Amino acid sequence: MRMRRILAAGIATAALAGLGLTGAATAATAQGAHSYVTPSQCRQGGGTPAINEAGNYCKGGTHNGEQVD
Repeated sequence: MRMRRILAAGIATAALAGLGLTGAATAATAQGAHSYVTPSQCRQGGGTPAINEAGNYCKGGTHNGEQVD
């Protein structure tokens, strides 16, 4: 009986640790990924490509703040 409790606790711990690692990896990927859009995609999303300004970003619309490439 005691062995079953230890085994169940070990499995639960491993499962929870796996979920924590998956969530951390997803968050790191989402933050680190840079997004680029074309000037036409920026316009289609309702924005204005600010190509001549520093950073070449899309201003406004659904792609606001994304870099224009």
